Amino acid sequence: MSGEAGVAPALERVLALLEPAARPPARDSAEGFLDLLDGVAPASTGAAQDLMLTRAVPFVYERWWRPALGRVAKGLFGPGMREEHRIARLLLGLTPGDGVLDVACGPGNFTRDFARVVGSDGLAVGIDASATMLVRAARDTPPGEVAYVRGDAVRLPFRAQSFDAVCCFAALHLFSEPFVALDHMARVLTPGGRIAIFTSCRTRSVPGRTLDGLVGAHSGMRMFEREEIVEALRERGFSALRQRVSGLTQFVGGRLAP
Repeated sequence: MSGEAGVAPALERVLALLEPAARPPARDSAEGFLDLLDGVAPASTGAAQDLMLTRAVPFVYERWWRPALGRVAKGLFGPGMREEHRIARLLLGLTPGDGVLDVACGPGNFTRDFARVVGSDGLAVGIDASATMLVRAARDTPPGEVAYVRGDAVRLPFRAQSFDAVCCFAALHLFSEPFVALDHMARVLTPGGRIAIFTSCRTRSVPGRTLDGLVGAHSGMRMFEREEIVEALRERGFSALRQRVSGLTQFVGGRLAP
């Protein structure tokens, strides 16, 4: 083992990207991910996030759970999972050799896709607070392709300007402090770095707003206004902003100003 004691070689490159304060408690779990939370469970924002922390959901998430919920939220004619992957790759503009961070990566379905694009000269990192999700991610990922980290997806533990691209799909609306999370995503990007967000979007009709407001209140999910994420990214120095609204969801991408 050539790196720090207790850390697998596949994760050594990630250690160099961590803020110094995040390094001491870091340990390589037996399940194949770097655990920065040392067994501490994250605070819940509601029922929707609680489900992500269970043992059952990670095993059905990629094949059934995520596609089914996504279809309901995106609408009948919204993009399917294959199209979501394509949208993410387009918004991120990944090329071989890039470093990409997948925030709230879940079982790693997008992270593995990014790893194939950036190749062995690049680095794909998935971070999530759910140990059960990361156990599944590590089991489904060939050794060495992706580095998984259990950590705070809101206050990212990485150094400034560590990644060329950051993705956060189907998670921002579950965060207790989503705009703090956006601050950190912008912080860890290199100048000219790209961001891709897939999250909630409130409708404009009065009946629709009543319904999506109730959904958000009972699930713990935040329903963002139509321009809220676009404006938040603009305020954080992003330009070339693109948005695609589909049902109760939106895809937003942009590039951090040099």
